[in-house]
Amino acid sequence: MKKILFIVTLLIANQAWTQNKTCCSVNNITKENATLAMNDSFAKTHLEPLSYQLENPKGAMVEFETTDGKKGKAYLIQSAKKSKKYLFVFQEWWGLNDHIKKEAEHLYGDLKNVNVMAIDLYDGNVASTREDAQKLMSGMSDARARAIVNGALAFAGKGSKVATIGWCMGGAWSLQTAIEGGKQVKGCVMYYGFPEMNVDKLKRLQTDVLGIFAEQDAFINVETVKSFEGKVKEAGKTIVVFNYVAGHAFANPSNPDFNKQATEDAYTNKVMPYLMKALKVKGGK
Repeated sequence: MKKILFIVTLLIANQAWTQNKTCCSVNNITKENATLAMNDSFAKTHLEPLSYQLENPKGAMVEFETTDGKKGKAYLIQSAKKSKKYLFVFQEWWGLNDHIKKEAEHLYGDLKNVNVMAIDLYDGNVASTREDAQKLMSGMSDARARAIVNGALAFAGKGSKVATIGWCMGGAWSLQTAIEGGKQVKGCVMYYGFPEMNVDKLKRLQTDVLGIFAEQDAFINVETVKSFEGKVKEAGKTIVVFNYVAGHAFANPSNPDFNKQATEDAYTNKVMPYLMKALKVKGGK
């Protein structure tokens, strides 16, 4: 019975997405994400995050200049040894909450000697309900987000080596940051994020891309992922994609439908080896 209900829900969601797919013709990833955010079927795939409070934080919030003359914020865990290597971590549509900070600490512990910086794309706002997340994600300014991203790249500094990782909305911005950062960015991991389909923009990539997607995602679906792979290759760039038998947001521990097996396989066997190679670190506990 549960299986039948899941299939029916998936079909309804797919139909809703098809009806709203006009967003794909808009050459602006923020507008595409905004349209996706306001799709009620998409919103319903996101169960509200489990309550969590980070204790004994390893890092601290920092401010940096953004390219629009304002200030940006990030949760920064500095390398124990001075390092010009950075991992930028990008939030889901909930915002820079304690779950993302915890994930940043997890990555820091496994990479070693890398500065891990969880970027705040919502300027301090965090959602705890789907309705609030819809408002925050749909209300994002593309210009502001890019100003934050470029400010973070400037904060890392000239000569720094940056890798990016993000989930859902953050997966999209992991890719956008790799495009914005050019040669400064050495690696890009995107988990089930809305892909960039503009070949001219993809030509600006100076790194390969690791994509982690979900076969049961009714929105960033298998067809969309295949099209994305084709666009990246058309741009003359390299992408490796792994599709898991799981739903959207499967790798989020705060998701009540968290898929532990798929998450651990992706993290241990795909993501960590990729990041260690990209940033040229040995990692380890």
